[in-house]
Amino acid sequence: MLLLALVLMTVALISALTAMKLAIHGREVAIPELVGLSPLDAERAGAALGLQVVIERQFYSPDIAEGKIMTQMPPPGAKVRRGWSVRVAQSLGRQRVAIPDVTGGSERVAELNILRRGLSLGSVAHISLLNAPPDQVISQSPPANASGVSAPKISLLVSAGPKPAAYAMPNLTGQPLGSATLALQDAGIKVGKVSILPAPSSSPLASEPQAAPLAPVPAAQPNAASMIVTQAPAPGQKITVGSAANFEVR
Repeated sequence: MLLLALVLMTVALISALTAMKLAIHGREVAIPELVGLSPLDAERAGAALGLQVVIERQFYSPDIAEGKIMTQMPPPGAKVRRGWSVRVAQSLGRQRVAIPDVTGGSERVAELNILRRGLSLGSVAHISLLNAPPDQVISQSPPANASGVSAPKISLLVSAGPKPAAYAMPNLTGQPLGSATLALQDAGIKVGKVSILPAPSSSPLASEPQAAPLAPVPAAQPNAASMIVTQAPAPGQKITVGSAANFEVR
């Protein structure tokens, strides 16, 4: 009986593993060849196998006719599960649009010039330069009149203007607010928020008689003679021209 039970358990386990393997691999399909098909035919071929065809990009191609699929991922023959997305790129045919020269102008003017020619704006990067005014296009990719480009996109490198000067924040704690303000203004740094720290309170002894409550005193205002207790940025931290420093004073 024990031997018979072991045999039955072994058969049941093998049957379960076989059924699981068939269930898993039964839902797998091979990726069809989509290169050279139209987007509609590619979608039909994918749908027949339970796959989705997604056009992600468009590129110029001297070999693949305009409108046809030129690349695909995963490649043909790869095994995937039903419902998988096949990403494809569509051919724009041979390059027919000349790449304009958009350097020297503003980023907005360059973008309008690119879109007007039926091209699209790629990535835009900004860099601080001493000899270029802000918002000036100083470089483009691909360059003007380039041939054999892969995609109808132009990426730009735009000047952000000169980089502001930076200093190490001095230690101003214990100094009057007035003298600290003058020193910061000479360096092109603003004084931001200035807060008054409350004076330390001393609790009365239990044996001392309690005084009658006093009328509320108007809150003190910082002035040139106020002493700096804390500062932000902290001493030694980087601070750029045009930014502000905040203080707590007494």
